[in-house]
Amino acid sequence: MLKMKKYPRFDEYKVLALRILLAYIFYSIARVLFYVYNSSLIKIDSVTDFLNLCYHGLAFDTTTILYVNGLFILGSILPFVNNSKKTYQKVLFYIYFSTNLLAYAANFIDFIYYRYTFSRSTRASLDTLENEQNKGLLLFNFLINYWHVFLLFFVLAFAWIWLYKKTNVQPKQETPNTKYFGFSIVSLLFIATICIGGIRGDFKKSTRPINILDASRHVSNVSQSDVVLNTPFAIIRTWNTNTFKKVNFVSKAQVDRLLVPIKEYKNNPPTKPNVVIFILESFAREYSGAFNKNSKIPGYEGYTPFVDSLANHSLIFTNAYANGWKSIHGMSSVIAGVPSFQNAFTSSPYPKQKIESLVSTLKGQGYDTSFFHGAPNGSMGFLGFGNILGYDHYYGKTEYNNDADFDGVWGIWDEPFFQYFNKTLSQKKQPFMATLFSVSSHEPYKVPEKYKGRFPKGKVNINESIGYTDYALQQFFAAAKRQPWYKNTIFVMVADHGNTIAYDEYKKEFNKNTVPILFFSPDEKYVGVNNDWAQQIDIYPTLLDMIGYQKPFRSWGRSLINDKQVAPFVIKYGSNMYQFMSGNYICTFDGKKATGFYDKNDKAMEHNLISKRNAEMDLLELRCKAFIQDYMERVIDKRLTTVK
Repeated sequence: MLKMKKYPRFDEYKVLALRILLAYIFYSIARVLFYVYNSSLIKIDSVTDFLNLCYHGLAFDTTTILYVNGLFILGSILPFVNNSKKTYQKVLFYIYFSTNLLAYAANFIDFIYYRYTFSRSTRASLDTLENEQNKGLLLFNFLINYWHVFLLFFVLAFAWIWLYKKTNVQPKQETPNTKYFGFSIVSLLFIATICIGGIRGDFKKSTRPINILDASRHVSNVSQSDVVLNTPFAIIRTWNTNTFKKVNFVSKAQVDRLLVPIKEYKNNPPTKPNVVIFILESFAREYSGAFNKNSKIPGYEGYTPFVDSLANHSLIFTNAYANGWKSIHGMSSVIAGVPSFQNAFTSSPYPKQKIESLVSTLKGQGYDTSFFHGAPNGSMGFLGFGNILGYDHYYGKTEYNNDADFDGVWGIWDEPFFQYFNKTLSQKKQPFMATLFSVSSHEPYKVPEKYKGRFPKGKVNINESIGYTDYALQQFFAAAKRQPWYKNTIFVMVADHGNTIAYDEYKKEFNKNTVPILFFSPDEKYVGVNNDWAQQIDIYPTLLDMIGYQKPFRSWGRSLINDKQVAPFVIKYGSNMYQFMSGNYICTFDGKKATGFYDKNDKAMEHNLISKRNAEMDLLELRCKAFIQDYMERVIDKRLTTVK
């Protein structure tokens, strides 16, 4: 059997691995020191819990280390024949430490800075520093006041350099033959694959690379996510996501008058019904017949017979929109009333803050709160954001604990998971608030084998799985009706976003990302069809109005049943523009000024009326400016609460 060292360049690869391992060791030391400096702010119950956080932090360290060392790794594995020579290794030495020590230093800044921001520094932190005129003085004061941080950094940097120099590559004259280049190329491809997986955060099928939000998946207390993270990761992942900039378009008085960001309703007596919210994956408005009765689409076909029948006993909104374009955007919009525009709020530098939401307000009223998602725990970022919002319980594929019902791609099939949802709710003490995010109406749009051929294939790939999810809802309600909590419950159904489009009507720019919104209560207190503007962020205030919540709360949306202060409207982002819809017009806004006005029925943007501006259009632009201004200020200043 051949010994590994007989293969070309084996010693080089071994030394490369040791040098990367050194980075892991020093990042782990920085994590321990970060906690030592901030232990009074981060509650960790035991050494075991701390080690568990450190273990989960390895994924975030991997992403950072591979990003920072990309050039060094490439230089170490390219087949240049003379890689082991002293001069070449010296160049690699300077590349390694010029990048690593710069990134490593960011961790040390947060030893102190964390106590002021309560989060790891991000690109936004750098933007804040950019506006400071006395950077030199700030650095000098930091050096004087926190000399021990600088001392620690230099001691560890010296130790790192010393250990690196112990990992020498012995100079060797390589023969540029087929064996050398062949082994080098195969090794390069293998190492590149490992690096890509490491940078993304896993080697599995995933919708996105890990980001800051994913650190909250592994914690029992939100502050612990900052132990899981490292500062250079937070900066890297937010480098191109911070389009959150304060603007000053209107006065504070105009914001309060036009937007009314702090709501307070006195329309209904206080009650405590259960609240059950279905956020249905990709369940676009286009697919439901009840929401298209007046659409006048030639040859229209719907795929939701149960939802259509339930709509006859519900209050539905046929002109409703999503306030984002991804699943996690739907969660933040529906539950917390926080929309996403050019960049997602949840992947920005700002989601880890106190957020007033349905979760916090209902918990304050004594509700038990739960989030259900049949995918592997943490998928889509729901577990992390759910922890930030403060849900009491999270039920995912792990808690379901039966892979026989796994669809093989995303999670547990909707029908059995919906039954698990019902069973779990039936064991809870009332009142409870529960959110279920469905799974099955997602690419690759499969249905269980036993239901093949049962649901119409439809016109586009998603239609069959929409039919299956509709059937799963029917089975859920059939079972829930037999439970004592059922009659004392308000049910909400809404899609997270749109999906594959079959009809030209929904391909029009202002009809994209339309969703159904439905409120149902067994006593049929709220029944009817509303064709006015509505959006996901309206669900939060509407539910609080319905239950008679009497306290002030922060909401950019409006109650869809009683709000007389704010006219019905929709704000969303598309085609690189804000789109503000209200009254008779739709305004497109580029972040500075209105670029167009369109009749509310001109969903294809065929006739720009900006040359015929009138008073209603002027007010529309002003309302859009007020929204963006207050949104940016509250998100950046971490005032997503009733603070005015």
